[in-house]
Amino acid sequence: MPNLLKKIFCTPLFKTRDNEVPSDNPEATPKKYKRTLFNKILRGTAIFLFLSASLIIIFNYIDEDYEDSYFSSEYDDDSCNVFGISIVGDIITLGGEEGTSYTSADDIIYYLQLAEDDKEAKAVFIEIDSFGGYPVAAEEIATAIKRLNKPTVALIREYGASAAYWIASAADIIFASKNSELGSIGITSSYLDYSDQNQQEGIKYIELSAGKFKNYGDPDRPLTQEEKDLIMRDVNILHQNFIEAVAENRNMDIEKVKELADGSTMLGQMALDKGLIDKIGVYHDAKDYLDKLLGEKAEICWY
Repeated sequence: MPNLLKKIFCTPLFKTRDNEVPSDNPEATPKKYKRTLFNKILRGTAIFLFLSASLIIIFNYIDEDYEDSYFSSEYDDDSCNVFGISIVGDIITLGGEEGTSYTSADDIIYYLQLAEDDKEAKAVFIEIDSFGGYPVAAEEIATAIKRLNKPTVALIREYGASAAYWIASAADIIFASKNSELGSIGITSSYLDYSDQNQQEGIKYIELSAGKFKNYGDPDRPLTQEEKDLIMRDVNILHQNFIEAVAENRNMDIEKVKELADGSTMLGQMALDKGLIDKIGVYHDAKDYLDKLLGEKAEICWY
């Protein structure tokens, strides 16, 4: 290989013989010279392309080999006995805006079904870091977790608030750091009212709708008291549903949950004292728990 490279890079590409040197008159340039020059250019181009392709293949091989070796302990399906799922960002039912951090209930339910069907997976590990999201999405994921026939362990990282806590409450065991913020058992339907700003800017709102409450909640006009009462009716119903779900999932007295359901978050130790979580700990503590639960080293595959 070194001799080949030396020959390629050290041999003059456009070396000519005496009988091939062109004259000042283009018409007098021998055809043999033109043909030889063309062949040398063609050969040089071919060599360049060959070397470029070889380098690309070599670097791709090295990169893939590095990734395989680096992640083999976490991503080798044959060695995994715990199915890992992450829930981060806004919790929604489906879709999501590009460039935003969100978790789709459809995706999580799909992964939970894979976990159920995976004969090698003996437990499911759910990692949570979210301020919350929408109640239907939380209910769907929590229901899917409870339907699993395998042990479930939830770990709340930085945040496990609102809909994220609703989901965590469905797990068999909840870990959280003493510095984690969690809870926020509450419902909000607040929004901005732009009607005064519009008036100052000379924008006039024209209401064209059929149905007394069709336009309620439109930020371009003030909310009437009757409309506010209508919104609060649904907010209170959703709040009660949230309280009942936590009480059922955590096997807590519903009156005790109501006392905690003021919408505020609390740190890990307080949450432990109040019964909202089971253990104080971070990732390695939860993994140690899984080791003991399974009676063998827990190997987590993330999906």
